[in-house]
Amino acid sequence: MKVEISKTYEAKEVESRWYQLWESKGYFRADAKSARPVFSIVIPPPNVTGSLHMGHMLNHTVHDVIVRRKRMQGFNTLWLPGMDHAGIATQNVVERELRKEGLSRHDIGREKFVERVWQWKEQYGGIILKQIRRIGASCDWSRERFTLDAGLSRAVREVFVRLYEEGLIYRGKRLINWCPRCLTALSDLEVIYEPVDAKLYYIRYPLKGRDNAFVEVATTRPETMLGDTAVAVNPTDERYTKYKGQAVILPLMNREIPFIQDDLVDPAFGTGVVKITPAHDPADFEMGQRHNLPQISVIGEDAKITSAGGPYRGLDRREARKRVLADLEAQGLLARTEPFTHNVGHCQRCHTVVEPLLSTQWFVRIQPLAESAIPAVEQGRTEFVPPKFANDYFAWMRKIRDWCISRQLWWGHRIPAWYCEECGEIVVSRTDVSHCSKCSSAKVRQDDDVLDTWFSSGLWPFSTLGWPDETNDLKTFYPTTLLITAYDIIFFWVARMMMFGLKFMHEVPFKAVYITGIVRDAERQKMSKSKGNVVDPLEICDRYGTDAVRFALARMGAPGTDIAVSDELLDSYRAFATKVWNAARLIFRHVDESERLPSIADLKRSNLGLVDRWILSRLARVTERVNRSIELYNLHEAARNVYDFFKHEFCDWYLEMIKLDPERSKPTLLYVFESALRLLHPFMPFITEELWQNLPHKGESIVIAPYPEFDPELADESAESQTELVQDIIVKVRNIRAEMKVDAKQTVPVRIATNDPELTQLLSNAREYIFKLAQVSQVEIVPKLSGDKLAAQAVAGGLAIEVPLAGLIDVEAERLRLTKEMEKTQREIDKLDRTLSNTSFVDRAPKEVIEENRRRLADYRDQAAKLGEGLKRLE
Repeated sequence: MKVEISKTYEAKEVESRWYQLWESKGYFRADAKSARPVFSIVIPPPNVTGSLHMGHMLNHTVHDVIVRRKRMQGFNTLWLPGMDHAGIATQNVVERELRKEGLSRHDIGREKFVERVWQWKEQYGGIILKQIRRIGASCDWSRERFTLDAGLSRAVREVFVRLYEEGLIYRGKRLINWCPRCLTALSDLEVIYEPVDAKLYYIRYPLKGRDNAFVEVATTRPETMLGDTAVAVNPTDERYTKYKGQAVILPLMNREIPFIQDDLVDPAFGTGVVKITPAHDPADFEMGQRHNLPQISVIGEDAKITSAGGPYRGLDRREARKRVLADLEAQGLLARTEPFTHNVGHCQRCHTVVEPLLSTQWFVRIQPLAESAIPAVEQGRTEFVPPKFANDYFAWMRKIRDWCISRQLWWGHRIPAWYCEECGEIVVSRTDVSHCSKCSSAKVRQDDDVLDTWFSSGLWPFSTLGWPDETNDLKTFYPTTLLITAYDIIFFWVARMMMFGLKFMHEVPFKAVYITGIVRDAERQKMSKSKGNVVDPLEICDRYGTDAVRFALARMGAPGTDIAVSDELLDSYRAFATKVWNAARLIFRHVDESERLPSIADLKRSNLGLVDRWILSRLARVTERVNRSIELYNLHEAARNVYDFFKHEFCDWYLEMIKLDPERSKPTLLYVFESALRLLHPFMPFITEELWQNLPHKGESIVIAPYPEFDPELADESAESQTELVQDIIVKVRNIRAEMKVDAKQTVPVRIATNDPELTQLLSNAREYIFKLAQVSQVEIVPKLSGDKLAAQAVAGGLAIEVPLAGLIDVEAERLRLTKEMEKTQREIDKLDRTLSNTSFVDRAPKEVIEENRRRLADYRDQAAKLGEGLKRLE
């Protein structure tokens, strides 16, 4: 009984059915006790609030291609999934829900609020993990982790305590980034700087003891002048050396402040004199530390002026600016304003303008940790793919500043520090504290703040494997083999995992870091909700099939290179999936359900025909290239090679050529198709499993079938060169037929010139292929071509060929057609010549427009030359 499959590939039905089976069979599970070689990788944990976007789709496709191949190669493969608790994002979601009830988190209290977040997490969180399954990601779901799991929470406390005990975590008052909307501190990396069109205000500061004598100070933030504690110039700026040691009177506040000199001042900015507000500017804070200046906080956590701001107290910072400027102008102290564009920090989460504030927070003394993470990459213990991203890593590591890790939130890992209300002792502990370790008082309270989400994420490669316990998973799978992530979190995540891994595991957390690009729209614009160009990956998977979307992303996604996704791109790979399906339908017409899959040993013992030897050789070559490309993380090249083999060599040529004698070629056909499905499987897992199950095969699933390996004995250069010669002849005859407009139903004779007896024998044996595939009525092998004017000539594989056209075309009608085409083409050439000769156009037009016109001109000239050759043949 012949194998039968549906006429069309129903992707949605196939995808849901196979994934459930794979997971239920445990194919994705790793074994910590296995003796097989290890390949391990951790998923970049998506936010618990998240839903799948195209960046995830690209990232997980790259993961899955690599992971599936390693599993098929026999590796003990672990792809560990999980989610991040996403402190600010998750808290914001639940607070929005509370607002619908007319409540705030403060109304219900911390304990009840955290309970509500956990309830939300159980009910709605983790949707993204179901979506990751939907796209075929072969994760080991038995090891799924969450950054607030008990085990990971224990690891977080252990790291915090150890770093504190070593003096690498400290609590101090420093200038930090503060979000007035989220009401929390932010790390430097959580601040996004964007250019803002603003103004530069020049303010007159009266010199102390001198009537009508001023220095002009330029600032973009006049409202912070209320907290000025000095004005400064560069010591090399000769314009202001005369003011050394003097003082000015702070306008509006009537406070005397000193005139100081500091190398950090840029003499080219404004007038070269700047105001120093140590409590509200990072550079000013540094200068204030060097010069022992007071720190006056005039803007509070609510972005309103504090009591230190005198008459402006209680005003919002924007309103305060207006009032300060109005008062300065009224007193004749606002000299002038100028347009000024500068970068302004915004909260990464809510986009509110960030306020630099003095605040008591917890910090990691990061430099000692960075000192080991830099040489680890320099020495090649961890490599970046592409290597250029190592430079970004080094640049950040070498200028790294202490990391503010405390956040004023309720959802997250609460800082394990307790304060004694009796003696003021701070107790940092691995376990909850009930009494002060110094005075034994029971009046202790835990710090209200939680840790930055990236603190726990930085432990992900080893905390997920059971650290601080010496588990079998930790021994077997750490360090992981590879990390795959986007370039925008090299600093947020990659660098911190490197530092923590080296500190606590004494080994790099991964041997390689593969950096993906960003998925953009068809016009190469970054996707964003505001632009309305966001593409839902699940929607396009429904429309085109998951395999087609995965293949498109793999094919276009060179490491570190952005991808433009369009309907045309996706449609082309849906067409590829259809071609694979239709090839299977053709093959299954010749396959009985009871047939067995031939082995390569069977084929090697057989007397194979030329095209069978050719396709086996091409299979060997593509297998070698695909394996090499994936090993080097060049998935785009691997996808291109398997696509070209499957679509062109196997479908377009081999399936057509063996139609002359399908039964003779059936063993080779089955072997090659089954091998090609396994080669394609990591890219297109669903369609390959469906077809593989209908073929004669060994094993229960393609997921755990062996991945094809290069067999040098199959490489056959002679079969390749001979078959390619025949194919070239067929292509050249087809081209002549098309160019000369020979009727599709009409066969043509062909003459091939050669005196070589081996080639003569080859061409004689290959006549049937030429007859069938080029619609040829006769193949004549001659020592020399006739030179007949009414014969079209070409060269194929070094052999001259000609197709006599007498009686096959209407010469007069063809001459008229070609003449009209030549006239039309010449008009286009003249038009483009005039355009490109116009100096006014060339000077004004965009470069790409000029290049496009030049390209079109070259194309038309080439077309005219071919038309001229055609006319000559008809003379």
